[in-house]
Amino acid sequence: MRALTAAETVAGLTVAARLARGRDRPPPLAATVRPDPAEPVSVVIPARDEERRLRECVVPLLADPAVREVIVVDDRSRDGTARLAADLGVTVVAGTEPPAGWVGKQWALQQGMRAAAGSVVVLLDADTRPKAGLCAALADLLKDGDLISAGPRFITGNEVEQALHASFLATLVYRFGPIGPAASGPGRLLVNGQCLAFRKDAMVRADGFARVRGHLTDDVALGRLLARDGWRVAFVDAGALLEVDMHTGTADVWREWGRSIALRDVTTPVGLAGDLAAVWLTMALPVLRLLGGRPAPLDVALLGQRFLLTAALRGSYRTPGAGLLLSPLLDPVSAVRLTLSVLRPTRTWRGRAYGRPDGAAVRARRARPGRSGRR
Repeated sequence: MRALTAAETVAGLTVAARLARGRDRPPPLAATVRPDPAEPVSVVIPARDEERRLRECVVPLLADPAVREVIVVDDRSRDGTARLAADLGVTVVAGTEPPAGWVGKQWALQQGMRAAAGSVVVLLDADTRPKAGLCAALADLLKDGDLISAGPRFITGNEVEQALHASFLATLVYRFGPIGPAASGPGRLLVNGQCLAFRKDAMVRADGFARVRGHLTDDVALGRLLARDGWRVAFVDAGALLEVDMHTGTADVWREWGRSIALRDVTTPVGLAGDLAAVWLTMALPVLRLLGGRPAPLDVALLGQRFLLTAALRGSYRTPGAGLLLSPLLDPVSAVRLTLSVLRPTRTWRGRAYGRPDGAAVRARRARPGRSGRR
């Protein structure tokens, strides 16, 4: 019991230090006063079976004066994605089947980037809902950065979906710290692939997508790879300018978060063990002891810390409600899902099954071309 208490104390202090970085958090991204950036912006949207969600992503971009072109890469969709994109008036790239060793999204991004005419490229997932000013603000940040990632405001359905989603989100904050402040090193860096911005020529030189071609957690793999190359990587809060409607319900939250929540293919075994320890000891254990009627003073302190984070996460949701408030009660469930994601990783997505990254991809990921990716 003493050993468990000691481990819980160490984990609690580690998490508290990560959360404390939030004091240096920059202000959320706001629409720039000058809506038309100095450099042309191309928006690339990889889309596989996104007919249901694509319109709400594309229409605001077409009305944004900062956006010179919108490119939808139809990743061999089985629905009307390509037809809808063409009807909306965007450039449609008919994606080809991924070559051996490539995950479909990276291959789609590679094709979209090649087709982009703008010097600045913004990548958006089809389930995002951008607002006017987002692309200009991202382009402005590239004056002082090389890869900009933006965190959105989430749209959730019922209270159970929001509670589970918020609990999963809290595990990321406990493991990596809040959006904004720099991580302790490239190996713990976190980015959000739903929204990324960079200069095309720099990414072409870095050959980023090819070097992470076999990763299902491609966004984090790309961010860490480029940070090791010397890129200046920033993760900003763009909730006022970007929303995302990711899931169709609670079961979808469980399934899709479980696919990537462990970041297993970009995290060392020691890192995975530390992540599991942090979540089980500081999130799940205090709740289990509370529900059992026997919380220790340390558990009460950790529960207080968790509810402070819950209050801080209100800005991450378009309509924060009772689900967010009750999310700590689902932390043991999230700990179980994280554990399953570590032990039984899923390597399927949108009807495609993938093996582990091939040897060439791993060697390329480890290669460090100095600062060749920088502008």
